[in-house]
This record gives sequence, structure tokens and C-alpha cells, in this order.
Amino acid sequence: MILSEKIALARSRMVEVLERFGPGAAVGWTGGKDSTVVLALWRELLAAKRLGAPVRALNLDTGCKFPEVLAFRDRLVREWDLELHIVRPGVDLSRYPLAVDPVACCGDLKIRPLNEAVRGLSIPALLTGVRADENPDRADRPWLEDHGDRVRVLPILEWTELDIWTFMTRESIPWCTLYDQGYRSLGCMPCTSRSGHGERSGRDAAKEERMGQLRSLGYF
Repeated sequence: MILSEKIALARSRMVEVLERFGPGAAVGWTGGKDSTVVLALWRELLAAKRLGAPVRALNLDTGCKFPEVLAFRDRLVREWDLELHIVRPGVDLSRYPLAVDPVACCGDLKIRPLNEAVRGLSIPALLTGVRADENPDRADRPWLEDHGDRVRVLPILEWTELDIWTFMTRESIPWCTLYDQGYRSLGCMPCTSRSGHGERSGRDAAKEERMGQLRSLGYF
């Protein structure tokens, strides 16, 4: 499948999401390249439909995100006029054992507060930037995951890293400056470094190996 076909597929999926769940659906926006592409496509669709509805984005601030990511987030919120909901975990980071147990850490700082926010904000579906080629656990995922209490949408599931950068460059979509410094995948500071041979080689290896367990808890 070439990139133009992947773009058309992502757009058709978003049309289906809009028809099924309405403009109240939101983008789970990390500030990273993949979810920024999803945000751009969703924003484009809502503008084309002229619904007068705001572009909703849900951002998880664990308290240990890179300052550059937060600055990029805040800048794009202003430039794109987004309705941004920032979620923060109810954890005292000064006493929390960050990254000691990757599953427990992601559960406390990411999964639990995010799921609570989705319920609290009555978000019917959350669009994500998950790509199948990032981790073996993601290869068999459907583009729409309906778990009853939470609906996850994976509109760019088939895209590659090259597809992302080709699209962003061609469409003049902005990105976080950390990518210009050698980072290829952005997460929390304790679990992220400049990448080596693979896109996610700069992410915590123990966490990557337990992605299936994290996914079962609601991680995306």
C-alpha cells in the first residue's frame, strides 16, 4: 500500500468515527510525530465538515515529560485553536520510584489517569497515533478497538516512520525540536534517550518487552 492509499484509508476511518461517535471524539495527543499527524487529519476533517465543533485533544502530562514536548504542545494549541484537556496523575513524583517497574509506573502515571479522564470527559472514542510496525505486539491490532468502557481508534495503523515524515514534510506539519536532536520516539524522560538502530531503541527495553501486558491494561 502506497502512502496516498494509506492517507485515504486513514481519512475514511475518521469519517466513520465521526459518523458513529460525533465530533466529541478526541485525539490522544502526546506531542509526538504520530499523534500530531492524527491530530492534523482529524482537524482537517472537522474543518471540512463545518460542524462548528472544537477539535478536542487529550494530553497526558506525567510530570516527567521533556520541556521541549510541553513547549511544542502549548504552541500548537494556540496556533491550531485546540480544545486541549491536560491529564495529570495524582502521584507525588518526589516519592515515586520512577521507571523501576515499567508496568506499574505506566499504570500509575499514564493508563489509570488517562482512562479516568476519558470517562470523566465523556469522550466516546479516542483517536491515537499507534502504528503496527513500532512493536511486534501492535502488528495484530484492529484499527478500531471497542472494549465497551473505552474505544480506541488507530487510523494510521499501517503507516511507517518514513510515511509519517514524508507526510509531515509535504504538508508542512510542525514537529517537536527533539526530533532534530536525534530522538526518533518521545516518551517520559526517564525512559527515553536518543535512538540507536531502531525507531524505539531509545525507549526503555523492559517496557517494550512487556507491551502486551501494558496494552491489556489500556496502554496505547
